[in-house]
Amino acid sequence: MSHTITILSGDGIGPEVMVEALKVLDAVSEKFSFKVSHSEHLVGGAALDGTNNETPLPQETITACEKADAILFGSVGGPKWENLPPDIQPERGALLPLRKHFGLFANLRPGSCHPSLTHASPVKNELIPDGFDVLCVRELTGGIYFGQPKSITTLPDGDIEAIDTMVYRKSEIERIARVAFTAAMGRDKRLLSVDKANVLQNSVLWRETVIEVSKDFPEVELEHMYVDNAAMQLVKRPASFDTLVTGNLFGDILSDEMAMISGSLGMLPSASLGKVKDDGLYFGMYEPSGGSAPDIAGQGIANPIAQILSVSMMLRYSLGEIAAADAIDAAVQKVIDSGLRTGDIFTGAEGETKANTAEIGAAIIASL
Repeated sequence: MSHTITILSGDGIGPEVMVEALKVLDAVSEKFSFKVSHSEHLVGGAALDGTNNETPLPQETITACEKADAILFGSVGGPKWENLPPDIQPERGALLPLRKHFGLFANLRPGSCHPSLTHASPVKNELIPDGFDVLCVRELTGGIYFGQPKSITTLPDGDIEAIDTMVYRKSEIERIARVAFTAAMGRDKRLLSVDKANVLQNSVLWRETVIEVSKDFPEVELEHMYVDNAAMQLVKRPASFDTLVTGNLFGDILSDEMAMISGSLGMLPSASLGKVKDDGLYFGMYEPSGGSAPDIAGQGIANPIAQILSVSMMLRYSLGEIAAADAIDAAVQKVIDSGLRTGDIFTGAEGETKANTAEIGAAIIASL
C-alpha cells in the first residue's frame, strides 16, 4: 500500500518536532510494510518570509495538499508577524483558509492524561487515579464563527452595537453527529452531546438532530448535557467522560479546558476531517493542539509527542493503517511509563529522566 501526504511544518517549534514525527512515520511504515511519500511546503510565517509578506498560504502549498491523502501540519505564528494586516497573519491567513478550502468540518481533539502523568494535571489525583481519556468532536466550519451577518455599527444615539450570528443547518449537525457516533463506536460506545437547548434555538435543533442520528447507532449510549454543566463536570469528574460532540463555539472552549486538565498541550494531537470517502476514510489535516511556542523554538527541548500522535491519528483516519497507529500509541505510552520527560512534563519526581526533543523521538522509535 502506498500513500501520499503533504508536510507543512510551519513556524516556531513546528520544524523540529516534525523531524521527530517523520522519523517515527518512517519507522512504523517500514515495520508494517507500507509506503508513505511526502513533500514539504511553506505555510504561515515561513511562507510570508518566503513570499515577501504576500501570503501565508501560497497556491503551490494548496496544490500540493490537493494531491495528497492527508496534510501533516506543524504550527504557525509568532511575534515576528503580529503587526501584519489581520488577513495575512499566519493563523488567520493559513489555518482558516485551509479548513474552508478542504471542507474540514470535524475537529477531533483528544484530551487524555496517562496514569503515570496524573501528577501533572491540575485536577486532584484522587479524582483521576487511573488518568482519563476523552475525545472531543467539534463542528469546525459552522456556528457563530462563520454565520452572517457580522457587524459593528455605531447607532444613531452614539452607542455601538456588535452582531455575530449563530447559524446551523440540520445537514451540518447530521454530518458531525455521524462522525461522533462513529468515533464512539471505536471507543467505549458512549456519546455525550453538549448544547444549550434551554436557551438557544440552534441547540434545540442540535439536540433533535443528534437524537435522530442516534437511531442509526443503537449500540451507542447517548446522553445530553448543557455546556455550562459540561464545563463543570469535566473538572469534577473527567474520567467519567468518553466521547463528546458539540458545536464550534462550545467545542473551542471545552477542548481547551480538556487540554488544561490533561497537564500539557505538548501531549495532545488533533485531527480536522473533511467528507468521508468511499473507503470509509477521510481527507484530513493533523496537527498538535498547542502553538508554535516561539520562546523555546530552536532549543531542541520541545515535546514532540503531540506531533507524533498526530501521525497516529493520520494513519488511523486518513490512511487506514490501524495497526501502525496502535503501535505508535503503545510506544508513546511505553516511553511515558518509563519516566522519560521533556521539560513541560518533568517534575523531578523519582523515576523521571529529563530528555530533549530528539531523545524522546528516538525512545519512541526504539519502543516500536
